[in-house]
Amino acid sequence: MNGGEIIAKTLQKHGVKFLFTLCGGHISPIFVGAQNLGIRVIDTRHEANAVFAADAVARLTGIPGVAAVTAGPGITNTITAVKNAYLAQSPLVLLGGGAATILKGRGSLQDIDQMSMMKPNVKWAARIQKVKEIVPTLEKAFRIAQEGVPGPVFVECPIDTLYEEELVRSWYGAKSKEEPPRNVQERLLQWYINRHARRLFADKQNVDFNVPIQQPVVPHHSHDNVDAVVNRLKKATKPLLIIGSGALMNPKSVYPLFKAVSMLGIPVYLSGMARGLLGKENALQMRHKRKEAIKESDFIILAGVPNDFRLDYGNHIGHRPFVSINRSKEDLNKNKRPTVGIHSDPQEFLISLAGQFQGKYGSWIETLRVRDKQRDAGIDEQLTAPPSGINPLSLFRTLDAQMSDKTVLVADGGDFVATSAYTLRPRSPLSWLDPGVFGTLGVGAGFALGAKLVFPEKEVYIIYGDGSAGYSLMEYDTFVRHKLPVISIIGNDACWTQIARDQVDFLKSDCAVTLSHSDYEMIGKAFGADGKRVENLEEFKTTLAEAQLKSKQGIPYIINAIIAKSDFRKGSISM
Repeated sequence: MNGGEIIAKTLQKHGVKFLFTLCGGHISPIFVGAQNLGIRVIDTRHEANAVFAADAVARLTGIPGVAAVTAGPGITNTITAVKNAYLAQSPLVLLGGGAATILKGRGSLQDIDQMSMMKPNVKWAARIQKVKEIVPTLEKAFRIAQEGVPGPVFVECPIDTLYEEELVRSWYGAKSKEEPPRNVQERLLQWYINRHARRLFADKQNVDFNVPIQQPVVPHHSHDNVDAVVNRLKKATKPLLIIGSGALMNPKSVYPLFKAVSMLGIPVYLSGMARGLLGKENALQMRHKRKEAIKESDFIILAGVPNDFRLDYGNHIGHRPFVSINRSKEDLNKNKRPTVGIHSDPQEFLISLAGQFQGKYGSWIETLRVRDKQRDAGIDEQLTAPPSGINPLSLFRTLDAQMSDKTVLVADGGDFVATSAYTLRPRSPLSWLDPGVFGTLGVGAGFALGAKLVFPEKEVYIIYGDGSAGYSLMEYDTFVRHKLPVISIIGNDACWTQIARDQVDFLKSDCAVTLSHSDYEMIGKAFGADGKRVENLEEFKTTLAEAQLKSKQGIPYIINAIIAKSDFRKGSISM
C-alpha cells in the first residue's frame, strides 16, 4: 500500500465522500487511491475552486471537506479560499504536494517554503516526513479542523511519501548490493540515500487504521448560563434574537435548532448560513430594518454573531443589555463586552434554552412584522420597468415566485447579490451559501459544486454579479464533465456597480469599474452546457422555466440577464 492509498483509506474512515483536486504529479497517488476506494474525485479548473467546494461540503455536512492540490503554485492558488474558510470557521483539510524529502531546499520542481506561507492562514499545519506518520498526522488534522472554532488545516505530503517504495528508490538512484560503488564519494552517497530510504519507509507495513477517531472537543455551556438568560428573558418585553453562521456549525442538528427557535417565540433575524433556518415564511422571522429593531429592543441575544462591521462594531447595540454565545472567545468579546458572555456552541445553547423557556411577545412581534411589510411594500414600489434592461428587484421577485422549495442559493457578487438578500426567501435550513465575513468574490462555482454533490436532488443556483462571474465560469466545464446541472443567473449591468456607485460620487471617475454586456452564456455552451441572454422580464420568466427543465435533464445552464442600473443600495459602502 503506497502513501496515497493510506491517505485515501484514512479519508474513507472519516466519512469523506468527495475529494476535490486539480491534478499534479506530486499528488496523483492521493486521488487515484481515493477513486479506487469509491470516494468521488472531482477535478476542477482552478485550485481555489477545489477548496471552495470542500468548504461548501463542510458547511452542509459537518464533515471536513477535503481538497488535494499539487506543490508550489497549486498551493499558492488556494490561499484566498483557505483564508475565506478560516474566517468563515469552516472545517476542511487541505492536502498539498511537496518536494521529495531528500531534495527539500535543493531547488527541485515547485519547491518553496510552503509551511511558512500556510501557517498564518490555517488552524494547524504539518509536514509528513515518513510514511508511518501519514495516519497519525491525518487523524490529528481531522480533529483539529473540527474542535473548538472549526477551520482549515494543511498537511504537506512530499512526493516520495506517496508513491511505491520501489519506484521512489529508483528515483533516488539507490543502487543494489550487486552494483558496488566505484569510489569513496559514490559509496558515501549510496549509503546516505539508502539510509534515507530506509527511514522514509520504516514500519510502513505496521500502519494502524483501527485507531478510534477522537471526537473533537467543543466548549459547552452550563446550567447557570441557561438560567442567566432565562431570567433576563422573563423580564424583557422586546427581546431580539440574531442568529449567524456560528450557530450552524453542526448541520446534523439543524432541525432541532429550527424547533428550538420556534419554541422560544422571540423575533429573530437570520444572517449567513442561518438564512433559511425557519423556511420561506415564519411569523418569528424578520427580514428588514434590523438596526431599528435593535434600537427598540430591551434585550438582545447574539447567537454565533460577532460585533464586527455588520453590527457597526457594537454601536448598533449601544448601551442595551445583550448576551453573546460563541465558540470563539475572540468573537464573543469583539469590540463590545457582553452583559452575559457564554463561551459555548450557540446551537447547543439555543436548544437547551428552548427546553427551559418559551416566550410570548405577540405585540412586539406584530410591531416588527408591520415594519417588515411596510419595507416590502416600499420595495414593491420600486418594481417599475426601466427603459432598457431588467429591474433587478423585479428579477428576484420573479425568481422567488418560480423557485422550487428544494433549492440552494449560492451568493457570489456585490450589488446584485446584496439586492437578492432583500428579496429572495431561502426555503429551508442549509439552503443559502455566501462567503462570510471575508466578502470573497469567486466562491460561486466552488460552493455550487459542493452543494450539488451534497444535495443532488435540489436545484442549485449561483447568483452571480457580472464581475464575480469572471472568477469561476470556467467551472462550467467541471459541471458538464461531472454531470452536475447547476443554474447560474448573472446580473449583467456591464459594471462593478457596488464599487462604481460610490467611486463615481466621491472621486468623479469610473476608472477600472466598467465592463461590457458580454455574452457570458456562450462560455457554458462552449463546454456543452446551455444558456440564454435575456433583456426583459418576460424573457427571464420563460428562460428560467427552461433552465429548470434543463437542470432536471442534467444540463447546466447560464442565464445572462441584462439588468438596468439601480440605486436601490445607494449609500451601502462598508468599511
